[in-house]
Amino acid sequence: MLDIKKGVKSFYVGDNEEKPLAKMEFLYSGDAITIDHTFVSDELRGQNVARQLLEKIVSLARETNKKIIPICPYAKAELNKNDKYLDVLMVK
Repeated sequence: MLDIKKGVKSFYVGDNEEKPLAKMEFLYSGDAITIDHTFVSDELRGQNVARQLLEKIVSLARETNKKIIPICPYAKAELNKNDKYLDVLMVK
């Protein structure tokens, strides 16, 4: 199991939030969480790390009763293609 840590404005994998092996950045904006960037290092690619990071943000949104605005192309694609995220996806 991957050790995913919560930073100030991200969930990340690695020893340091500033130089992570993988990271999904987000911002709080009112009643929403905006996901604006995802990074996964070459050594972790192909291991569903980005999906695990996304699940952490989805859990955070559910726990805090917020909606998600996906700006990041990866997060946008994943959230839009799976109905299990409809409860947290902000629809315009």
